[in-house]
Amino acid sequence: MELNQEWFDQLGLANVTDCQSVSGGDINQSFSITTPQQKYFLKVQSDNNGSFFDHEIEGLKLIGSVANTPQPLKSGDFGNSGYLLMNYVDFGEGHDMELGQMVAKMHEKHNKQFGLDHNILNAKNPKINTWQDNWGEFYVNQRLEVLVKEVKSKFYWNQYREDLMVQLEDKILDYYQNHEVVPSLMHGDLWSGNVGYQADGTPILFDPDVFYGNREMDLAMTLLFGGFGREFYLGYAQEYPLESGWEERIPWYQTYYLLAHLNLFGEGYGPSLENSMRKSIDY
Repeated sequence: MELNQEWFDQLGLANVTDCQSVSGGDINQSFSITTPQQKYFLKVQSDNNGSFFDHEIEGLKLIGSVANTPQPLKSGDFGNSGYLLMNYVDFGEGHDMELGQMVAKMHEKHNKQFGLDHNILNAKNPKINTWQDNWGEFYVNQRLEVLVKEVKSKFYWNQYREDLMVQLEDKILDYYQNHEVVPSLMHGDLWSGNVGYQADGTPILFDPDVFYGNREMDLAMTLLFGGFGREFYLGYAQEYPLESGWEERIPWYQTYYLLAHLNLFGEGYGPSLENSMRKSIDY
């Protein structure tokens, strides 16, 4: 699609001097829009409405209260599409230690319970966020089992995977009966594609999928697809040290993200999921 003057009027942008399609993820069309006053980043979700971006806006505001994020400026519907307008971020290079410190500060924003005040049902990986006091029960029943149901409906499941999952879930439930976790504000999708550095070197987080959970889950995602630099984890530990044994529990949470990828992209992620569950059981 191309943006026209009607779009610019809807967005409240006058005297647009440049508009270009840019990369911005797999599920949205994205554009950079330049006016004499400012440069903007626009996401468009075709055949949907503005409520599609409500959770992202919520996440940017929550994380933005303690860390650096793009600022949501306007959202709504136009034609048969939903949209989200934000400030444009010019990227540069920065220091992983500062990024780690910023993520730790985000995790230092705590809550009394695990979850969020609403579910996320309009996503390909739905999330049930009913408030819970016990992390193990939240993670097993409102994260793992929700996706197991999804992959079963797509015939990506078998008895071997079921047996592994049952053992893993039992282990998690048992462990967190006796190990207390303080709920932290989670990014929810903390991989290298959702972090960066502004032109001045300031670290920035974007595309969040927030809830309050166990911060080890966010760190597990950072280690799943190549990991972040060593300085990231040093900076994190300086700001907010982790509980002993957290490295051994990483496969517990990578299992969730691999299950999500199995649901989204198919059987190619099946062997990695099985390997993660086997590692989880061995710990």
